Amino acid sequence: MRRIRSYVRRESRLTQAQSRAIEQFWPRYGLKERERFDPLGVFGREAPLTLEIGFGDGDNLLTLARTFPEEDFLGIDVYRPGIGALLARLEREAIGNVRLFASDASDILEASMPQSVLSRVLIFFPDPWPKRRHHKRRLIQPAFLSQVACALRPGGQLHLATDDENYAGFMKACLESDPCYLLRSVRVDLGSPFRMATRFERRGQRLGHAIYDIEALRITGLGERPLDHWMSESALLIE
Repeated sequence: MRRIRSYVRRESRLTQAQSRAIEQFWPRYGLKERERFDPLGVFGREAPLTLEIGFGDGDNLLTLARTFPEEDFLGIDVYRPGIGALLARLEREAIGNVRLFASDASDILEASMPQSVLSRVLIFFPDPWPKRRHHKRRLIQPAFLSQVACALRPGGQLHLATDDENYAGFMKACLESDPCYLLRSVRVDLGSPFRMATRFERRGQRLGHAIYDIEALRITGLGERPLDHWMSESALLIE
């Protein structure tokens, strides 16, 4: 059965500089979709590992890599202009703690990602597919959250952000019904230290939308206590 994709490839034309960056720098920073990811082999060290799904132009991923040089980062996206632009910046700034996948996130989690390898997963402003008949295309679905849970280590953090109130409620409901997660907080218009303002957020704010930051912890089973080090200090909970 053909998998329903959560994205449609609508991308601007690849510039010469972006095309050149992909050709020259992908062998250095890019990872193959069907190869099992080995963090120690790729980064040459053991360190906390964050995955950002849908990194767009790469601003947030690049900022995190600069801010936390002692940690390692993975990005997944299919938007080639953004991939090319980020590759050029990684090379220009000699940033060595970032690697990229250029494929569907669900495929990567299924075929390439080992179990319990990630400390943090970030998914910021995925397409809300607001029409009801398109809700099946939303990235955040119970089956996808199960894939993420397999890749997160116990105590690892899942952080979602959206400016769509309906989608935020759906995300919250999915996490609350999944025994692999403990919902920690739903912050409204409070921001996050792991998320810089994106053009999607700024657009939502111009339209008067609230920004929802939803955080959950990966737990090993019902009734077991998660680790404390990713817990939010304050939260406004949606009841």
